[in-house]
Parts: sequence; C-alpha cells; structure tokens
Amino acid sequence: MKFAITSKGDAMSNTLMQKMKTYLLDFELEYDEDQPDLVISVGGDGTLLYAFHRYRSRLDKTAFIGVHTGHLGFYADWVPDEIEKLVIAIAKTPYQIVEYPLLEVIIRYNDGGKETRYLALNECTVKSVSGTLVMDVEIKGDLFETFRGDGLCISTPSGSTAYNKALGGAILHPSLPAIQVAEMASINNRVFRTIGSPLVLPAHHTCLLKPVNDVDFQITVDHLSLLHKDVKSIQCRVANEKIRFARFRPFPFWKRVRDSFICD
Repeated sequence: MKFAITSKGDAMSNTLMQKMKTYLLDFELEYDEDQPDLVISVGGDGTLLYAFHRYRSRLDKTAFIGVHTGHLGFYADWVPDEIEKLVIAIAKTPYQIVEYPLLEVIIRYNDGGKETRYLALNECTVKSVSGTLVMDVEIKGDLFETFRGDGLCISTPSGSTAYNKALGGAILHPSLPAIQVAEMASINNRVFRTIGSPLVLPAHHTCLLKPVNDVDFQITVDHLSLLHKDVKSIQCRVANEKIRFARFRPFPFWKRVRDSFICD
C-alpha cells in the first residue's frame, strides 16, 4: 500500500509525521506523495481540508485518516498517544471505507467563458465585495426568493458543524446526501423578505444563485478565498464525488458533536 502524510507544520505535528513515516516504511509500506492509497493528516481539521484539496483528483482512489494534535477535530480519529497503535492497524488490518458527500460549486460568467468548478468538503460562502449581497435564489429551476443581506453559506453535512452552525444552521449527520443553505444577516422588513431559516436540499435538488446587481463577489471554498468578477450564476448541489475516510474502529458522529460542543 502507498501512503502520504501531511502535517500542520508545528513542531509536534512534524515530529509525529516523521515518526509515522519511519514506522510505516519499516513495515515495508511505500511512501508516495503523488499517488497515495492512504493520506494521513496530522494536525487539525484545517490540515485535512488542505489534504483533501491537494488530492481532490484522486478521491475515488485515495482514503483519508486524521490524527489531531490540538483540539478535538471532527475529521480526526486518532490522538498522538495512539500513533503506534494506528501504525500497526494501517500495516496489518484491512480498513473500512466510510464515504461522505461533497458540495459541487460551478461558477458561470456573463461573457460565456469557461466555467469554474470547485469541490468543498465543508462549505462555500458568497459575499459581495462591497455593500449588501443581492441574489435571486432558485431551487430546482424555480425562483424561491431574492436574498438581501451579508451573504450565504452553502455547507455539506460534514461541514454543518463549522461556519454553518455559527449561522444558526442545523447539524446534519455526514452520511446524509444533502446540502444546507444558511443566511448571513438577512434583511427582513415590509419591503424585503427572505425565508429566514436554513434550507436543507436533497441530492437531486440544485440551488442556483443569480446576481441581481453587477458587482464582484468574494467566494470561499473551504479555506480558499477567491475574488470573482462578471458572475452570471453560482450553482450548488451535492457532488457526484465523495470523500473516503479509512476507519479502523468506530468513530460515532454524535459523540464527536457532544465532545466538541457540550462536554467540558
């Protein structure tokens, strides 16, 4: 089996990365940063997001596993004290594959030029570079509302515990093939109305955002921040691709939620 390791870059994460690499090579596994079967992320959720985007062209061939060296991470199964145990599991034990849905974002432009496609593990956010964001929101080809406010956040179920939760969105189990649309400070008065509630859309529903004004947009895809001009529409839906996680033991989602937000 071929493996690669990504590190957060701090001293602890780099030390663990080198230790795991040495151990796995001793077990005669092959280190391959270009075409790994397994990518081990050492750090936090941000480190795994980086690894996901680095290997997004190999999602059907590469599985991910996380080791967290800071606060409890939603994508990290293992802690530093369990490194030897994890290495033996990787070298000696077949792992279970768990797949989570991703968000597909397609940005189209008024000049009819080439569209831009992104995949998000956590979320995509859309804001106007200056002033209020004004967007027509279409669902399955029908106009649902004209949104006015600070912005919109479209998240995956596995990303529902991140920015989406801070906006008052629901926490969705990551096995659900859905996306969620949450508002950022919407304007609601006698003239302007939005639904004022997060929307959960199934895999066969597409959300299309169409600018009402000719403005530039600040669009984030996970940790990437992008400036887009002359935007015609932003299409969001559940992607055909999925992220694959390698599981060597149970990793209950609701226990992670409880440990992260409720337990001391």
